[in-house]
Amino acid sequence: MHIIEHFVNGQNFSGDSKRRSKVFNPATGEQSAEVKLASTKDIDIAVETSKTAFLPWSNKTPLHRARVMFKFKEIIEKNLEELTKIIVSEHGKVFDDAKGEIIRGLEVVEFACGIPQLLKGEFTENVGTDVDSWSLRQPLGVCAGITPFNFPAMVPMWMFPVAIACGNTFILKPSEKDPSCAIRLAELLLEAGLPEGVFNVVNGDKEAVDAIINNKDISAVSFVGSTPIAKYIYENCAKNEKRAQALGGAKNHAVIMPDCDLDQAVNGLMGAAYGSAGERCMAQSVAVVVGGIGDKLVESLAKKVESLKVGSGMDKKSEMGPLVTKEHLEKVKNYVDIGTKEGAKLIVDGRNLKLQGYENGYYMGGCLFDHVKKDMRIYKEEIFGPVLSVVRAKNFEEALLLINEHEFGNGVAIFTRDGDSARTFANKVQVGMVGVNIPIPVPMAFHSFGGWKRSLFGGQHMHGPEGVRFYTKLKTITSRWPSGLRSDPEFVMPTMK
Repeated sequence: MHIIEHFVNGQNFSGDSKRRSKVFNPATGEQSAEVKLASTKDIDIAVETSKTAFLPWSNKTPLHRARVMFKFKEIIEKNLEELTKIIVSEHGKVFDDAKGEIIRGLEVVEFACGIPQLLKGEFTENVGTDVDSWSLRQPLGVCAGITPFNFPAMVPMWMFPVAIACGNTFILKPSEKDPSCAIRLAELLLEAGLPEGVFNVVNGDKEAVDAIINNKDISAVSFVGSTPIAKYIYENCAKNEKRAQALGGAKNHAVIMPDCDLDQAVNGLMGAAYGSAGERCMAQSVAVVVGGIGDKLVESLAKKVESLKVGSGMDKKSEMGPLVTKEHLEKVKNYVDIGTKEGAKLIVDGRNLKLQGYENGYYMGGCLFDHVKKDMRIYKEEIFGPVLSVVRAKNFEEALLLINEHEFGNGVAIFTRDGDSARTFANKVQVGMVGVNIPIPVPMAFHSFGGWKRSLFGGQHMHGPEGVRFYTKLKTITSRWPSGLRSDPEFVMPTMK
């Protein structure tokens, strides 16, 4: 059995812990590897390695660090097919979707290539008589990222390129469900010229997470995952005096207005709800239909959901692959059971899908509910699977109120031809990322990604300008060079004259 180890100080690291977790191929249900789970001691060793690497790396010029990022970008592009296959083999998403997530991660590497410009501070000459003042941003030290199974390349690449380019060292704890991509990224960073110890990968579970939170030498933690864990990480990082950006769960709505392009809305919902088997924090899992368009929308959706091509991620004809684990598959099916018991109308039932030759894979077809109510669990809770709920709203105001009252505020969309509706919606909706006729409004790397309410704990979003601010600390210097005799001491609050 293949054993996946940690990657510390530029090489494989066995670690102290004897604990392991199984890694499966979701398409076949067969075990492909075992991954070592780190102990607190293993995390501490990685932190010491990162501390040792920090000073020489932070003293490198921003231009030097940018050139490493440029080289890393080139190497990622050369190894794109290999990385894509690694993701498909452990996560299960279809090939083009896996390739797409790497490209979205690569956009952050491209953004980090501009770090010399991004780290420039501000300067005010003569802020007071013969006094100048300027600000600059300096790296924090050792940073850590705790990332989810659903984007084994993209989400880590939303974190470490910016952190490293800012002069920090970084410890990544990927999901133990699909850890191989993180190890390969570490190897490619080394090939790009990153010094040993600047980027380390330590696999693990809750013990590793708690060790990261409690280690006093880690200055900042980035997290993406469920809301309960995000809240746990944010609160405990605060207790340990470290900054945190903790992105939590989502229940993303798409408002379908009566005047919309119906075909565009249906196609947008299909990709956003069922792409990657719904295992995205930006998946559209609720369609709020306004007025009398509901029946037409559901009829069109049902036909497409029933004809959804489900299969192995390596099959180029597949539109949706398996779910990540057997346990998660059963969890999603259980939510469908709950929805039917709650009284929602199950229009398309994908629970009993069986694929010839893949009988042990973690597959289910797309599910479509209609007449879902706001007090139902399938409406309130994040399912994280290929289940779309249709909610009926009488008017625009009711649809907007539904979204604003929900505990999550990650992403949202509106489909309409009316500019006034779109502008009012974008202005009034209490959600961090808004799409107008765009079903998955993920910002480009030179903007920043993050939700509102219980979808984000912490004051700063991820990557982009917010990422630079998160991974640096601000220093402001005020300077005067007196001539002649020294001035007399001043015992009052200084003011600029």
